[in-house]
Amino acid sequence: MKTILVDAVDAFVIETNDKFQIFQEMYKLLESFPNKKIILTGANDEQFKKFGLDKMPYPVFTLKHNPEKTDPEYYNIMLNHFNLKSNEVIYFEHNSEAVKSAESIGIKSYHYNLEKKDLNALKNFLIENL
Repeated sequence: MKTILVDAVDAFVIETNDKFQIFQEMYKLLESFPNKKIILTGANDEQFKKFGLDKMPYPVFTLKHNPEKTDPEYYNIMLNHFNLKSNEVIYFEHNSEAVKSAESIGIKSYHYNLEKKDLNALKNFLIENL
């Protein structure tokens, strides 16, 4: 069963009224799938707390901006850390450069548009690729 890699800030975690919180509709969507979920971020220690990443319902992986998610090495390190292969995961991410980076090492990825918040399109991506 494939693992769902979840973009943290500006996807799963959104800013509302100057506070960061879980995007509840996305959480409900993800919970409808039995697959393991891992939240990916580049947050450093200060950002980790600011974004509330210490209170997530799924494991959170960060390399503290070294390297960034726009660097394919980020994904190689993450896969090794969780003992996964690129064909065992799917990923959604708001940053198009990070999407390209993940795809460059064989991770099936979806560019999630924060402005549109199109959860139907995200659901279709998940259904088609799990």
